[in-house]
Amino acid sequence: MTDTQDRMPTAAASAEVSRIKQRAAALSVAASVLLTLAKFAAALVSGSLALLTDALQGLIDIGSTLFTWFAVRAADKPADDEHHYGHGKVEALAALLETAILFGLSGAILWEAINRLRAGTEPPVEVTALVVGVLLFSLMVDATRWRALTTVARDTRSEALAAEATHFATDFVGTALVLAGLVLSRMGVPMADSATALGLALYMILTAFRLGRRTIDTLIDAAPKGLSERLRQAAGEVPGIVAVEWLKLRPAGGQVQGEIGILVSRTLPLDRVTAIKTELLAALAAAEPNAEITVTANPVQVDDETALERVLLIALKMKVPVHHVSVHTIGGRLSVSLDMEVDAGLPLSEAHDIATRLESAIRAEFGGETEVETHIEPMETSQPSGHNAAWETVEAIGKAIAQEAARAAESGGPIRDIHSVRVRETRNGLVVNYHCRAEGGLDVAAVHHAVDAIERAVRQARPDVCRLVSHAEPVASTGHH
Repeated sequence: MTDTQDRMPTAAASAEVSRIKQRAAALSVAASVLLTLAKFAAALVSGSLALLTDALQGLIDIGSTLFTWFAVRAADKPADDEHHYGHGKVEALAALLETAILFGLSGAILWEAINRLRAGTEPPVEVTALVVGVLLFSLMVDATRWRALTTVARDTRSEALAAEATHFATDFVGTALVLAGLVLSRMGVPMADSATALGLALYMILTAFRLGRRTIDTLIDAAPKGLSERLRQAAGEVPGIVAVEWLKLRPAGGQVQGEIGILVSRTLPLDRVTAIKTELLAALAAAEPNAEITVTANPVQVDDETALERVLLIALKMKVPVHHVSVHTIGGRLSVSLDMEVDAGLPLSEAHDIATRLESAIRAEFGGETEVETHIEPMETSQPSGHNAAWETVEAIGKAIAQEAARAAESGGPIRDIHSVRVRETRNGLVVNYHCRAEGGLDVAAVHHAVDAIERAVRQARPDVCRLVSHAEPVASTGHH
C-alpha cells in the first residue's frame, strides 16, 4: 500500500539456520581434505588416470568447499548501507564458481581421455586392496555428505550448499565409475580406464549445465517456477482485497524476496486495511514459508461504491464533519446538499473557505456540472463541565417525554416504553438522554422521524432542554443495543 507498508516476518530461527549452514559447510571442507589426500595416495600406487583425475578434482573440491563456507557466512550477514537487500547473492556466486569448476575439470578430463582413446594406448593400471579400499571409503563419505548437504540445503534454502551437494553427487558417480574402470582393467578390458574417464567427463558436463542454469536464474532474478501463481491465488482468497495489482519475486540466499501490490476499497478505515494486510501476510507465509514479502496497498474506487459513500469519503479525507447528506439526480444533473460543522468560534470567511474547498472536491469527483450546497453549522469543540440534575428534574423531563410519546401513539406513532432517562445540567442547558422501543420491522427513517417529532415537542415545552438524545430499541430485544 502506498499509504502504509507491511513486511512478512523472516523465520524466527534465522540464527539457528545460519549455524546449521556454516557447520555443514565446515564439515564438507574437512571431508574434502581427507578424501583428496587418500585419493592422491591411491592414484600414485595404481597409476590410474581416472583415479588421478578424481584426486585432482579433490584439490578443487577443497577450494570450492572453502569458498562455499565463506559464501555461506557472508550470505547470512544482515543488510547494510551498501547492500540493501542483504548478501544472499553471495551464495549464488559460490554456486556459479562450482559450475565453472565442474566445466573446467570435465573439459580437461575429456581432452585427455579422447587423446588416449585415439592413440589406443594407456599406461598400465595397478589395482590393489589399498586402492579399492580408498575408493569404497570415498563412496561412503561422498554419499553421506551428499545426503546431509541435500537435507540442509533443502531445509535452509541455501543455493551454495545445494550446489555443493550436486558437486558431491557428481563425485560419488565419478568415484563409482573409477572403481568400475579399475575392475574392468583388472579383468583385462583394454582402454577401460580411459573410457571410464570419458564417461565421467560427460556426466560432469551434464551436471554442470543443470547447476549453471539454476544459478543463472538466481543471478538474473528469475522468479521461482510456479510461485507467482501460488501467491496470487493465496492473496485472492483474502477478504477485502479487490485485486492483486502486481507481484515481484526474486530468489536470494535461500529465501524468496519480493513485493506485492494489492487494491482495496478507498472507503475502508485504516484499521481495516491494516487487518487485511495482516491476513494477507499470514496467507503468503502459509503458501511460501521462506518468503519475505513487502505488502503495498493502494486505495481504489470499487464498482458498488455509492455516491453517498463517495461524498462522505471526500469529507473524511478533508477532516470536515458532515451530516444530513442528500444526493439526488435532478434533470440529469447530480445535486448534493449537506450540513458542514466547523468550530463555533471560526470567522465566517474561514468557514466559507472550507466549504468552498469541500464543494470543489465534490465537483472534481462527480464532474463540474454537479450542484453542491453546504449549510455551515457551529460545532461545540469545548467540553463544558456538568452534573446530574436533581431527581425532580429527571422525573419531570421523563414525564414530558412519555406524554409526548403517548400523544404520538394515539395517532399511530411507533414509539413506546420510555425508560433509562438521564438528565445532566450544563452551562448551555439540560442534556437529556433516554431509551425507547419501537417495532423491529420499522425502517430507521420512520423511527428517526418519530423521535424527532417527540424531541421538538419536548424542547418547545421545556426551553431549558438544549439537547435531547434518544436510543431506540426493537420491542423484541432482551438486551441493550
